[in-house]
Amino acid sequence: MLIGKASPEDMNLHPIQYQWAYDLYQQAVRNTWFPHEIALKEDLYDWEKMTDDERHAVKFLMAFFNPGELIVNRSIALGIYPYLKSPECHLYLAKQMWEEANHCVAFEYVLETFPLDRSNVFNLHLDTPSMKAKEDYINKYMRRMTEDTLDVETPDGKKDFIRNLVATNIVMEGIWFYSGFMVVLSFRQRNQLRNFGSMINWVIRDESLHLKFGMNLIQNILEENAELLTKEFADEIKNIVVEGVNLEVDYNRDLFPRGILGLNADYVNQYVQYVADRRLEELGIGAHYGAKNPAKWMAGATDVLELVNFFEAQNTSYEVDGHAADKQK
Repeated sequence: MLIGKASPEDMNLHPIQYQWAYDLYQQAVRNTWFPHEIALKEDLYDWEKMTDDERHAVKFLMAFFNPGELIVNRSIALGIYPYLKSPECHLYLAKQMWEEANHCVAFEYVLETFPLDRSNVFNLHLDTPSMKAKEDYINKYMRRMTEDTLDVETPDGKKDFIRNLVATNIVMEGIWFYSGFMVVLSFRQRNQLRNFGSMINWVIRDESLHLKFGMNLIQNILEENAELLTKEFADEIKNIVVEGVNLEVDYNRDLFPRGILGLNADYVNQYVQYVADRRLEELGIGAHYGAKNPAKWMAGATDVLELVNFFEAQNTSYEVDGHAADKQK
């Protein structure tokens, strides 16, 4: 079984039981990068020409991203890793924790490079109700992950584990983060902040694997615990996602008090709904919004997962290791 308290007998990597997790670890290692490889100072020329609203958008995003990466890191260490028996999953989660720390350092590098009032950025969430509401949402699940001990031997404990994973991995990493990525890459689409955009591309490459791991984790737990596959639980999962989208919609209205770069809150929120539909489809629950992608150029970054079914037929045959594919031919 994948979920449960690890024992000494679970510490042998071979024979590998969850090949997809080991393949994702190998891919993540190949993806390794370091923030200071990116010449961010070259973007200062663009910064000087930006409007106040454009600078506000960057500041607002940093106020969320900087602590957000550490929140995800803590959720892995205290709310996911301890409840899995698989050593290959532990390998991947160790690399993911390093990546979350690396992303945090990358956003610190942004704050050090751009002439931003760091104290103001760090405290922005205290004065912004929409940002505080997102924090309250994620902290509700963080408290369950970090302060409560889940009895994952029971159906209720397994459900709570999945609820927490959906909130942190699917909503926070898979929807909220992608909303911010689209805004940053919109600058690069207009030939601004090109190096910052390159950094975000590298972050997206990591996050795509985080999503694959989270989806596979959910899939395997459900495959091994068929009693969890009920319409009522599927509706719960859908409601967690919809609540997260509603919070992001409010947040984006504060991010864009006026339009910039041809963007406005309505445009970005349509993208958020499109991404949320993708996540729901990937969970096998079905689209909720029926939204079309207004940013076609982001399709490659958004559509990083194969379509799978959450409460119907499970598919865990993700293959991200090109070398492994060659060996099987």
